[in-house]
Amino acid sequence: MIDAAQQEDASVDGALIEQWKAGDQRAATAIVERHAEALARFAARLGGKGDVDEVVQDTFVRAFSALDTFRAESSLRTWLFTIARRLVIDRQRASARQRQLVDLDDGHATTEYDALDGLLADEVSTRVARAIARLTRMQREVFTLRVQEGRSYRDIAEILDSTEGAARVHYHNAMRAVKEFLDD
Repeated sequence: MIDAAQQEDASVDGALIEQWKAGDQRAATAIVERHAEALARFAARLGGKGDVDEVVQDTFVRAFSALDTFRAESSLRTWLFTIARRLVIDRQRASARQRQLVDLDDGHATTEYDALDGLLADEVSTRVARAIARLTRMQREVFTLRVQEGRSYRDIAEILDSTEGAARVHYHNAMRAVKEFLDD
C-alpha cells in the first residue's frame, strides 16, 4: 500500500514538474505546498530551528534552479530532503554554533486533557527531545527521517548518501540510545 501511495505521489510530482517546465507557475506553487511542511519539520529536527523558513526557501530555490537535472530515480520529496539536509549541514558548519534542543511539539491540539496531562506530555516531549539531542548527527538524521517523516530505509540511504544496511544500523542504535535515556 505504501508503494501505491508513493507511485501516486511520484506521478503527481512528475506531472507538476512537467507543467512547471512548460511555464505554469501554479505548478511551482503546488510543489511547494505539497512538500514545504515536511521539509520544515525535517530541517527543524536536524537542528536548524532558527533558520527553518530560510532552509525551506533555499531548498526550493536550489531545486527549481536544478529541476532539469532531476532524474526521478528517487521521489521528488527524497531529492528535496537531500538538498535540505545539505543546506542545514552547511549552515551548521558555517555558524559553528552549538545545537539547541528542538521542541517536538508541532502545535497544540484542542483536547479534553486536564492540566496534569499537559504537564506530563510536556515532560515527555522534553525528555524525548533531550534523548534525540544526545544522538550522533547521523543517528539523529536517520531517526528523524524514519520516525517523524516515515521514510523508507532506501529513501534514508539516498538522502544521507549511505546504504540501506547502514541506515538500519544507525536507526537501531538510535532507538536503543533513546530507550536507554528514557529508562534512566
